[in-house]
Amino acid sequence: MRRVSRIALAGTATVALAASLTACGGTSSDAAGKENGGKSKGLALAYDVGGRGDQSFNDAAYAGMVKAEKAFGYKGEDQEPTDGETDADKTARLVSLAKAGYNPVVGVGFAYAPAVKAAAAKYPKTTFGIVDDSTVQAKNVADLVFSEQEASYLAGVAAAKATKSNTVGFVGGVDVPLIHKFEAGFTQGAQDTNPKVKVVKQYLSETAEEGGFSSPDKGKTAAEAQIEKGADVVYHAAGLSGQGVIEAAAAKKVWAIGVDSDQYSQKALAKYKDSILTSATKNVAEAVFNLAQSVQDGKPESGVVTGDLKSGEVGLADSNPEFSGNDEIQKALKAAETGITSGKIKVKSKP
Repeated sequence: MRRVSRIALAGTATVALAASLTACGGTSSDAAGKENGGKSKGLALAYDVGGRGDQSFNDAAYAGMVKAEKAFGYKGEDQEPTDGETDADKTARLVSLAKAGYNPVVGVGFAYAPAVKAAAAKYPKTTFGIVDDSTVQAKNVADLVFSEQEASYLAGVAAAKATKSNTVGFVGGVDVPLIHKFEAGFTQGAQDTNPKVKVVKQYLSETAEEGGFSSPDKGKTAAEAQIEKGADVVYHAAGLSGQGVIEAAAAKKVWAIGVDSDQYSQKALAKYKDSILTSATKNVAEAVFNLAQSVQDGKPESGVVTGDLKSGEVGLADSNPEFSGNDEIQKALKAAETGITSGKIKVKSKP
């Protein structure tokens, strides 16, 4: 995925399979290599809730895999989540990919933390990655994380400049610390820009299993309620559910702010694009590609790898001409970016 901001540097696994693999004994990636002529098959992805086609988080990871395939001349593998799956199911998926010879193997989303930890212990010579989690921290694991609160702060600045009602909305997919970072940054950015701005907030579910990241209907209902309360800009951090937020904003002729990818430019959302002011982006694609590159170079990344505003790995998309051509918004955003990267503005990661 390209850096998109002028203003920012921007089949089914089962528990039985897990048990059978454990019983087989061949636990290292040496075995995987022997099964595949001693050569890695390349990058593999295991998707989070919503899967490929979410126009957001998972699709960004897929873009990173496509880039790696073109650069390194191999064919990667990506696998979808299943409804109601357990940590054991996720572990089985990752183990089967490592056993088949894929390297690196990436779990897309914080829900993969227990599975990545277990699979990495079983295949210590395979590099694993996990997106949006910093808790695994094993020698053969890269924890790929982002300063989402910084991009969200900029989204808050844009919302405060765009609102006419002095009311803006935030829709979070699941009530977890990761999504709290989006809320915290957005609220701070909006209220630092205009203390009169009110931010109305709603989380769609307590857990991912309840559909907070995968239910456009829930997102649409939440956005409609916020618009009824006067919100004329609504920012979502809700994965696939965010499509419903954008649809509601378009229907009510108010602004939506997308997340993770440049949602203004996505074909599946083309009929709503004129209502997408901007998107708070994080370069999941580049993080995934960089991990694949490091394995290809024989120097695999490990530990916590953070992308932030200063590195250019989070920011705002500027595809909408009404956004990029608005001098007042751009001036405010430039000042906010300078404040954040210089350390003058300390962006909160908790509401």
